[in-house]
Amino acid sequence: MTLNALSVLRLSPVMPVIVIRDAARAVDLAHALVAGGIRALEVTLRTAAALEAIRAIRDAVPQAVVGAGTVCTPDQLKQAIDAGAAFAISPGLPSRLAVAGRDCGIPLIPGIATPTEAMEAQDQGYDVLKLFPAEAVGGKALLKAIGGPLPHLTFCPTGGIDVTSAPGYLALPNVAAVGGSWLTPDAAVAAGDWEKIIALATEASALGG
Repeated sequence: MTLNALSVLRLSPVMPVIVIRDAARAVDLAHALVAGGIRALEVTLRTAAALEAIRAIRDAVPQAVVGAGTVCTPDQLKQAIDAGAAFAISPGLPSRLAVAGRDCGIPLIPGIATPTEAMEAQDQGYDVLKLFPAEAVGGKALLKAIGGPLPHLTFCPTGGIDVTSAPGYLALPNVAAVGGSWLTPDAAVAAGDWEKIIALATEASALGG
């Protein structure tokens, strides 16, 4: 499957921000999210199990499109691609990562927090961006303001968003999806409570209308 950044975001209205502590849980978790209608999965590179989890999901859950989050360096980007990530998401866009992302073969969705950073990302060739940390930097009001002078940019706001606030973001014309950790609560994942995950994913999937 050949994807660009926008098509990744359009797979699901909510991109689950997944922190995997036990790679053995990854496949069952991915199956539960897909069963609830969530296909694009961001596995953050915040734990030692992340790369193994990405590889396992890629191999065992073909219905899912799994990517790597918290990609901060070119080396991490390469490791994610080697593990089978179909896309990458970064909290920011340092220059070395911007260069590496243009030629890496998968979509990179970089994070921005200000209009200047959005313009700089655009200059680097990126027009699908992550607003992070969304709630802390102005959230919906900031996205509305940016949409005036920069209407061609599309966002996936992430950071502090939950099932209550997500619909307000998704109603904005420059938002294609939101990111959120509420779909995969640590306690439910640790307990293998996949019915809980399916229910949360189903609820989130319905936010797309």
